[in-house]
Amino acid sequence: MISSRDSDFESAVPPTVTAQERIGVLLVNSGSPNSLTVAGVRSFLRGLLSDPRVIEASRAVWLPILETFVLTTRPRRIVRKYAQIWMPDGSPLHVISRELRSAVAGELATYMLAPFSVEIAMLYSAPSVAEAMQRLQAAQAQKILVLPLFPQYCASTTGAVFDQVARVLNRWRTVPDLRFVQDYHNYPPYIDALRASVTEGWAASGRKSHLQISFHGIPESYVQAGDPYQARARTTARLLAQALELRDEEWSLSFQSRFGPATWLQPYTIEVMAQLPQRGVDAVTVVCPGFAADCLETLEEIAVENRGVFMASGGRSFQYVPALNSRADHVRTLADLIANHVQGWIDPVLATRSRLLLSKRV
Repeated sequence: MISSRDSDFESAVPPTVTAQERIGVLLVNSGSPNSLTVAGVRSFLRGLLSDPRVIEASRAVWLPILETFVLTTRPRRIVRKYAQIWMPDGSPLHVISRELRSAVAGELATYMLAPFSVEIAMLYSAPSVAEAMQRLQAAQAQKILVLPLFPQYCASTTGAVFDQVARVLNRWRTVPDLRFVQDYHNYPPYIDALRASVTEGWAASGRKSHLQISFHGIPESYVQAGDPYQARARTTARLLAQALELRDEEWSLSFQSRFGPATWLQPYTIEVMAQLPQRGVDAVTVVCPGFAADCLETLEEIAVENRGVFMASGGRSFQYVPALNSRADHVRTLADLIANHVQGWIDPVLATRSRLLLSKRV
């Protein structure tokens, strides 16, 4: 007979059955170093770049390159980049993500008449997906909605979230009722929040310049293999341009954050920044709709590095529109998305009352 000590499953306190079961919401982002040190950056990069979802190459070939070359050279350079944006309470992504979690939980509590527990998790840094799900388990969440904070589906990001959630549940004795949000690249409240962020930026600067819509890139080979990311990024960009009533010549799409020698999605943002002044565009506004929260790729790569390239190439004015972060309209967007995806999980009477409260929100 097999004893409980030999079991591969985690022990857990049996859930308490209540009239309205608790709903857990897991918000997931990629993460960033937990400390402004070479060791902290190296640990984060090791987790990120060893994930086969991120680097689709032979493990036997890639992992020795990662350990021997990448992790011995890049961390020191990246620490210097992070030092330019680091906040007193940690990396911007971690600080903003904590704010966003609290705001979404508060928003749900104002109009969803059901018990919710909201947790934030990071794919490659603390708090991990396993830690966040253990907190949901401890809170007696018997239904869990997983919401990756990647508006445009990509196997390298959203797929990685699914992998990690599945690995955690593989050890749970009682698997909860589970739902997974694939993405929200064309969700009307999300597009409207992006529109509002850009128009507010233009209003504050007193001008309207060329809009550069920049997304994180991926290797072209991933798209050729069937990844829908590029198409969904284009859809988001087109919907945003339409919401802003821009003519074709008033905006453009590009991709950033290229890594390694492979050909990535083009045009590359940094090359566009060098070319725009040569085309007579000396004022540019950059928005990055693929980032739910500001991080190194927006605050340093775009707002510092790409700004420097644009200005050195003859640009006159450069404006970066912050990510949606914990803006009220972003919080409402995520809360609405959650409300839509938990339909059927809430008692019908409470669901009706919740919809009434939702309709009265300003």
